[in-house]
Amino acid sequence: MFDLNGDKHIPGAARVMQRCEQLAQYSSMSTGICRTYLTQEHQQCNATTQQWMQEAGMKSWIDGAGNCWGRYASANEDASSIILGSHLDTVPNAGKYDGILGVVAAIEVVDALHRNNVQLPFHIDVVGFGDEEGTRFGTTLLGSRAVAGQWQDSWFALQDKEGMSLSQAMESFGLKPEKVSTANRSGDKVAAYLELHIEQGPILEQEDLAVGVVTSIAGARRFNFTLEGMAGHAGTVPMNMRRDAMVTAALCIAQIEDVAKNSNVVATVGKLECSPGSVNVIAGKCQFSLDIRSGKDSDRDAAVKSIFEYIEQLCHDRDINFSYQEIHNAPAVECADWLQQLTAASIADYGLKPLSMMSGAGHDAMVFSGIYPMAMLFVRCKGGISHHPAEAITEADVAVALDVFLDMIMKFEKFYCSDS
Repeated sequence: MFDLNGDKHIPGAARVMQRCEQLAQYSSMSTGICRTYLTQEHQQCNATTQQWMQEAGMKSWIDGAGNCWGRYASANEDASSIILGSHLDTVPNAGKYDGILGVVAAIEVVDALHRNNVQLPFHIDVVGFGDEEGTRFGTTLLGSRAVAGQWQDSWFALQDKEGMSLSQAMESFGLKPEKVSTANRSGDKVAAYLELHIEQGPILEQEDLAVGVVTSIAGARRFNFTLEGMAGHAGTVPMNMRRDAMVTAALCIAQIEDVAKNSNVVATVGKLECSPGSVNVIAGKCQFSLDIRSGKDSDRDAAVKSIFEYIEQLCHDRDINFSYQEIHNAPAVECADWLQQLTAASIADYGLKPLSMMSGAGHDAMVFSGIYPMAMLFVRCKGGISHHPAEAITEADVAVALDVFLDMIMKFEKFYCSDS
C-alpha cells in the first residue's frame, strides 16, 4: 500500500474534480459539452492536458493520430511501460466525466509519485485518446486503434457532417496523415494497460460501493430488421385478414425483452419506424433495430439464435416478409485474470468490498485485448447516468479511486520486479 508520509491516502480528489470542470469548457456547444476529434476544442484540451502532465513530472507529446501522451520515466530507459489512460472526446451534450476522469486521475496519481520522488522500475505512460466516441466521423475508437496498430487507411476518406475528410481534418490539426502509423505502439514493451472509468451504470450505486473490478467488456451485435406486410384501410380490412407489420414488430420486440430477461444478455430496440405512418392506415412496413450485448459471446449468440427463431416463425405464421442486416459484430473482451486479482486486492486493502462486474459499454481498453494485458477500475456515478449533462460523481468516490489506482501501480511494481 502506498505510504504518503505515513498516510495511505493521497490528496488530489478536489483538483481532479476542478480539472474535469475546466476541460468541460472546451466545447463546441455554448450550452453544453461537445468535444470531437481533431477540432479546435480537441487541440485546446490537449494543450491543457499536456501542461498538467508536465507539472506532474512527465515529458509530453502528441502522437501521429492526435492522442495526448505523457511519460513518467524510469531510470532504466529500456524498461517496459504501463499505460494509464482513457479518452478526452465526448458525445454531443455530454457529461463531464466519461473518459475525462480516467485521464485526469492518471495524471494525479503520477503527480503523487513525482512529489514523493518515487522511482519505479518501469515507465508510466499516461494517454488521453483523441477519439473513442466516434461522434465526428462515425467510426469509434480511432485514437486507441491507431495505438493498437489497427488503423485502416480507408478511414482517411471518412467525412464529417460539413464534408471535411478525416485526412483534411488531420492536416488542419497539424498532423501528417502519412505519419499516422507512428502512433502504433503494438510492438512496444508494454507490460499492461490500466483504465479508470465511470461505471455508466447503476450497479455500484445499488451496492453502495465507490469502485468495482471490471471482468470483461461486453461483446455487441447490432441488427436492422425489416418486416413487410400489407398496408390497408383501418376501417375496412377485417382483423383476421390483416398483414400488420407494426403488430408483428411489437410482438417481436416483446419477445426480445423476454429472451434478454431470461438470458445473460442485455438487449435494446432503440429505433422503430413504420410506414405509411397514418392514423387510419394499417402499417405495411416496419423497421426496427436490435443492440444485444453480453460478457460472453456464447450467451449473446444463443440469445440471438432464439430471437431469430421466434421472429422467423412469427412472420411465417402471420404472412409477413422478414429480412435483416447485421451492422455490427464485436467480440467480448476479458480483462486479464491476474490484473483483476490485483485490482481486487487493492480495493480490499482499503477495507472495501471488491465487486466484480461486466462493462456493458465499450471502452478504449477493448482494443488492446491480445496486445497487452489490460484491466479497468470502475467508479460509481449517480443514477448510472452517462452521455448526459446529468452525469455526476462525488469527490469522496474520486478520493477512493485515486487511492486504489495508485495502490494497483505499487502492487504492480512488486509483480513486475518478481517477474523480472
